[in-house]
Amino acid sequence: MDTRMQNQAAVVVLWLAGLSILGLLAVFLGYILYRGLPVLSLDFVLGKSSDILAGGGVGAQLFNSFYMLALSLGLSIPVALGAGIYLAEYAKETKLTKCIRLSVESLATVPSIVLGLFGMILFVNVLGLGFSILGGALTLVLLNLPLLVRVTEEAIRTVPKSYREASLALGATKLQTITRVILPKALPGILTGITLTAGRALGETAILIFTAGTTVSRHRFDFDVMAGGETLAVHLWYLMSTGLVPDRDIIADGIGALLLLIILAFNMVLLLSVRFWQRRVG
Repeated sequence: MDTRMQNQAAVVVLWLAGLSILGLLAVFLGYILYRGLPVLSLDFVLGKSSDILAGGGVGAQLFNSFYMLALSLGLSIPVALGAGIYLAEYAKETKLTKCIRLSVESLATVPSIVLGLFGMILFVNVLGLGFSILGGALTLVLLNLPLLVRVTEEAIRTVPKSYREASLALGATKLQTITRVILPKALPGILTGITLTAGRALGETAILIFTAGTTVSRHRFDFDVMAGGETLAVHLWYLMSTGLVPDRDIIADGIGALLLLIILAFNMVLLLSVRFWQRRVG
């Protein structure tokens, strides 16, 4: 077999592999949406859940999911940006820097259930926060930080060195170069990391079972950070494990479709934001 035929065979194999992945994804998404979309309604999305009676909604769980996500990202993004900028722009290749990178990568490989147990010991028991939104958000910060730090550092490193040299040659300071030149160019990559982190946090269960609990506030939209913090993913797990609601399968299908639509919406917003920013920056 000559080189040309080998290349054609390799292209066919790669196309088949790509189409197989797309086919599996289409079947997976289609099945979830087929079962879950008929369940979705305004009463379901905004209604109160029930532990015994059929026909409950997921309004409080939906609110908790976004509230806890906002709290965790609000705490982790500034820390991750600072750490990523330090590692990419200021830190020298010393043993301390290598230790920091190794620690970040090691934290990223820790199973979420281990982080959940750690969060329960520290935030729930030692600090006395109990099973609350705040305890869950603080533990999610531990989950978010490694990915955000690595993505921020890599996004900054992809900015060409000539941008830094040109900015410094024009008289800009190091801080001005970072804030006005490097970060705007690295922002699309950072936004991608934030979106991936948000999607992962929305679907997290093990961490939140141990720290946020499986209960919600009596109020539908409760901003009290000490209230019960059951999220959509945790409610789905609870229904299918120990739930007594007679229509738990129907509610589970609706939650699955709702989570999928939320994550797809996040990705769509990311794509539009990145394209808009790239056109603006040029």
